[in-house]
Amino acid sequence: MENVLIDVETLAAWMAEGRDVVVLDARARLDDADAGRALWQHGHVPGALHADMDRELSAPPTREGGRHPLPDTATFTAQLRRWGVTPEVPVVIYDDQGGALAGARAWWMLVWAGHPSVHVLDGGWPAWRDSDQMVATDMPRPTPSAWTPRFNDDLIATAEDVERGDAVLLDARAGERFRGEHEPIDPAAGHIPGARNVPAASMLDTGSHFLSPDALSQALPAGDNTISYCGSGISACQLILASAVAGRPLPRLYPGSWSAWSSDPARPVATGAA
Repeated sequence: MENVLIDVETLAAWMAEGRDVVVLDARARLDDADAGRALWQHGHVPGALHADMDRELSAPPTREGGRHPLPDTATFTAQLRRWGVTPEVPVVIYDDQGGALAGARAWWMLVWAGHPSVHVLDGGWPAWRDSDQMVATDMPRPTPSAWTPRFNDDLIATAEDVERGDAVLLDARAGERFRGEHEPIDPAAGHIPGARNVPAASMLDTGSHFLSPDALSQALPAGDNTISYCGSGISACQLILASAVAGRPLPRLYPGSWSAWSSDPARPVATGAA
């Protein structure tokens, strides 16, 4: 996958040229379902549409699906059409955490849908804001599309795939949650046995820009059969995005992640360092 990331200067040039582009603002907060829309309303990249993590990038929580299940394909297709997404027009996505939250999730979902040209704004909203680019507060009204995506479910791992034990498991949560020292949300503390801890935030530098492809390759465990998970299938997408930036095979996403795994007391749980 080439040109997964786009920088502020390139996006600004596209917009100045009048090039067609769909921009999605995926800012979100895990502890406040309404915060993302409020942030978007306060100021966004001109023309950006809000992509709501809880309502548009996820289905309602279930025990089997976890806290942020994937919407079914018909529901997400309808949302893509409301945003005016077509395969002929590139999509640029940003959040304010370097993609480490809903930005990478939105990117992954567009890849899942088969969009051929979807990008993440490197550095996200802070990079746009700090470069003195224009900031808008209007609410754009996109022209709906009639796109029929072709979803690639080979990008998804099930709990049964995880249980089989033949894949390298990547846990994108912070170290203290992986080790079971602190669990503020889910039913049990710890991680899936055999998983390796690769925190989503470790894919970024201190300015919320992605590390170089070489540095990402060194940080990501090798393997053609890898599965990424986190608390609820959101920040796990950052490791998939980082793999794309590094030119590596994409891990599959386990959407239910720890929130679904730990809801079943029959499933094994490990604690401590891997």
